[in-house]
Parts: sequence; structure tokens; C-alpha cells
Amino acid sequence: MQNTTHENRIPAALLGLRLSVFFVMLMWTLDKLVNPNHAAAIYQKFYFIPGVGNSFLAVLAVSELALLLGFVAGYRKRFTYGVVLVLHAISTLSSYRQYLAPFDHLLFFAAWPMLAACFALYGLRDLDTLWTFEKHTTS
Repeated sequence: MQNTTHENRIPAALLGLRLSVFFVMLMWTLDKLVNPNHAAAIYQKFYFIPGVGNSFLAVLAVSELALLLGFVAGYRKRFTYGVVLVLHAISTLSSYRQYLAPFDHLLFFAAWPMLAACFALYGLRDLDTLWTFEKHTTS
């Protein structure tokens, strides 16, 4: 009986992780549409890509939005969870300079638990079955 209780809690916990990662990444995606100058400045400062235009950011945001909708729906988990993990890993690691002055950039450290959540979701994707498009996968 205790095993069943644990098995029921795992999908609920993974849903909580999936929804929280989705909301954070959704805000970053919407920033590209709502405030493209801010997004362009981020690309220049953290990814060393100057002169990113509004059209490019809009196309990127729409692509990210499609990815995130698949992610939050649990669709093609190996792909969507994997890409979200890679994108967030790049974002986290590209901020390495902020970690060198930790007390000036405390909020950047929130990226690490989110990266762990993305890793957990990818690793446990077959157990993430609550409110998903695909209930069980063999990936």
C-alpha cells in the first residue's frame, strides 16, 4: 500500500516541476516579444551576440513558445524536455560571470535549482504522466 502512495506522489511532484519550469521559461520567451530591446541586450551581454534584431527575436520567441507548449503538455518528452534542459543549461552556464560576484547577483543562483528540475524532468520523463499528452513513453 505504501508503494502505491509513493507512486501517486511522483507524478504530482513532476507536474509541479514541469509547470514551474514552464512559467519561468514562458516569461523569458514573452520578454523577447514584449521587450525586444531587453532581450537583445541579454543576447549581447551573456551570449556575445550583438545586434540581434526584433524580427529574429520574434521568430525565436514563436519557436520557443511552440516548444514550451509541447513541454508543458508532455508531448514528445524526450525531445521537448531535452531541448528545455539544454536551453536552460546554456542560459545558466552563460551567466558564469555573475557567479563570481555572488552577493551582487543573488537571483542568478536561482538558475541552478531550475536546472536541477529540468534534469529531473528529463531523467524521470517516463514517470511524468499527470496532465500529459503522452501518458507513458518508451523513450
